Amino acid sequence: MRKLNRRTRVLLLTILMALILIATYAAGILIPESAVEADFMATKQPPSLAHPFGTDSLGRDLFLRTLKGMSVSMTVGIVASCISAVVAVLIGIAAATGSKRVDGCINWVIDLVMGVPHTILIILISFALGRGLKGLLVGVAVTHWTSLARVIRGEVMQLRSQQYIAVSRRFGKSSGWILTNHLLPHLVPQFFVGLVLMFPHAILHEASISFLGFGLPPEQPAIGIILAESMKYISSGMWWTAVFPGLTLVLIVLLVDRLGDNLRMIIDPYSAQE
Repeated sequence: MRKLNRRTRVLLLTILMALILIATYAAGILIPESAVEADFMATKQPPSLAHPFGTDSLGRDLFLRTLKGMSVSMTVGIVASCISAVVAVLIGIAAATGSKRVDGCINWVIDLVMGVPHTILIILISFALGRGLKGLLVGVAVTHWTSLARVIRGEVMQLRSQQYIAVSRRFGKSSGWILTNHLLPHLVPQFFVGLVLMFPHAILHEASISFLGFGLPPEQPAIGIILAESMKYISSGMWWTAVFPGLTLVLIVLLVDRLGDNLRMIIDPYSAQE
């Protein structure tokens, strides 16, 4: 049997990781609200076969609640990352194709946003917009576009110097035609890789902001809310209320981060023959 090359192994591993993430997300969405309701006959139970993650102070199954909370956090991360990635592409293209003054202004804004710690900036934006889901989405989206915008800007500036771009201009093609037919197709891989790599940062910031009380409302079963609630009881020996949801968050973030690295390796033409 022929041995699989590195690119094929990475592709299979990427598909497996994507399926795990999709299954986790779908499981959280499909869990009914009745499954995570309070059960005062089963409060503060440690991990067991009936409750793999144990139960909390209200008797809610932590395994089901963690899955449901993870799906909420992933939804916020997906929406915020998509908005941020689109903003990054538009701003990156504007910086590379505009005048020097426009480019300098955009780079100044990027430096300004990157110079402020994301957590503080998200808290300020969320607080200004009245907290809740709206403030959290806007805060995460506003703070995560800068790195991808610089990548897009550099890619567009490199493409503009290519000979086929000059040939298209000599044939009378407009800037819009060149952007649609020459530039955007080359930016699709960077867009998707940047989107996936942005996703774990968005999840972590959503969890941290909700943990601090500036994100999702307390009745929402997000991971940050679950971890914030666990702090009230962890000193009394209920370690499982923080350990298992926290580990789940870390594993999902690491899985998505590795997925992004694998996608970049698959798309990279230099690794095609490995």
